[in-house]
Amino acid sequence: MARRKLADLVTEAKREIEELAVDQLQQEIAAGAVTVVDIRDVRERWDKGAIPGAKSMPRGMLEFWFDPESPYFRDGVTFDGRYVLYCAGGQRSALAAKVLQDIGYDNVAHLAVGFNGWAAAGGDVESVAPPAKYFPMPTDG
Repeated sequence: MARRKLADLVTEAKREIEELAVDQLQQEIAAGAVTVVDIRDVRERWDKGAIPGAKSMPRGMLEFWFDPESPYFRDGVTFDGRYVLYCAGGQRSALAAKVLQDIGYDNVAHLAVGFNGWAAAGGDVESVAPPAKYFPMPTDG
């Protein structure tokens, strides 16, 4: 099998998925009919923040959490839901949106410019603090 470049995989995925600009995602969020999914690693969320209300579903678990046949399937995920995925720059989310389509989700899109583009465009960003169990505060004494 011939080697395939990441750039080619992303380009192919983008041909088959819906891409949204920042203003389009803002409109969908305002309408209240979308679940925004942050597929970045949690450390990226802690470092940079997140789109307000976005669900954290890291890329490494996405297929497992969206496939009803998986023992890791997440309650609240439905085939008739509207999902818009984002990563930092739009490559991982393009690949992830394509995978969700392959699983059978047909109302999926991704934020073409990713979180970095969202923040640069002035989109709202909420801080995300790491849970205390990962970084316990020192105690006096």
